[in-house]
Amino acid sequence: MAQTTVQRPLPRESTEYRAKSRVSRIASPTNIALYILLVLLALFFVLPLLWMLSTSLKEGSAVFTDQGWIPANPSFANFETILNPNSDVPVYRFLLNSVLTSAFGTLLTVLFTSLSAYAFARIDFPGKNILFTLLITTLLLPGVMFLTGQFLIVNQLGLLNTIPAFIAPGLAGVFGVFFMRQFFLGIPVELEEAAYVDGANRFRTFWSVVMPLAGPSLATLAVITFLGYWNDYLWPLTICNGAGCTLQPGLRNFQGAYTAEYGLLMAGSVIAALPVLIFYVIAQKYVIQSVASSGVKG
Repeated sequence: MAQTTVQRPLPRESTEYRAKSRVSRIASPTNIALYILLVLLALFFVLPLLWMLSTSLKEGSAVFTDQGWIPANPSFANFETILNPNSDVPVYRFLLNSVLTSAFGTLLTVLFTSLSAYAFARIDFPGKNILFTLLITTLLLPGVMFLTGQFLIVNQLGLLNTIPAFIAPGLAGVFGVFFMRQFFLGIPVELEEAAYVDGANRFRTFWSVVMPLAGPSLATLAVITFLGYWNDYLWPLTICNGAGCTLQPGLRNFQGAYTAEYGLLMAGSVIAALPVLIFYVIAQKYVIQSVASSGVKG
């Protein structure tokens, strides 16, 4: 007499069940379409960067004759040319100005906006809500409205063509105040009260208790601020000239001097993009933590 084998369903807690369930979810038509869309979007953003890098490694006429994505004879001559201290257009000075502006500007902006945000989140003072509302209102106004007033102030202080002039307008970052205030409001006040009981003053509580908890949010704010300083074009163009400019307006002058030298232009573009990518790679873990914690709180 033949025996019939009955396939029993796998228990939900088994590893094989979880693996098959994961494969079935990935292979669903909706997920496949979503993955294809994400790949296309990634290629849309990555391919221009790869083309820029490839062109920057081609010297002279090879930009037009060598049509491959991988250069036949890769060379760093373009980078050596534009970073040469004796060059007519001092790109190395532009790069140094941008690095100093972005580094010190990010550090000071994150510090000042965190202090301001903590005051709005935890300290009660007359007119706090009215003042915060006015600050948020300025986010609705285009930044170009403030250029004339900022230029007159910087000019009267004698700071034109200087690093402090590039940094100063960004120190009063309203977005940073709003962003960090929302995070500080989500921290249980009992943690700070426990610090007060142990004898800590308000600043010690802010620095030793609140700031360590705000690491992911601070990293996110630092990335946004760094991008703002590094990519700023209009404000540096308004107050600088010659070698005192930052990289973005400086590359515009470089483009005018080397109109048809596409290898040199792409090398300048790589130099402009590389620090931002490096900074984001370093801070991306904290940015992801900030987004994930925001989603949990929501």
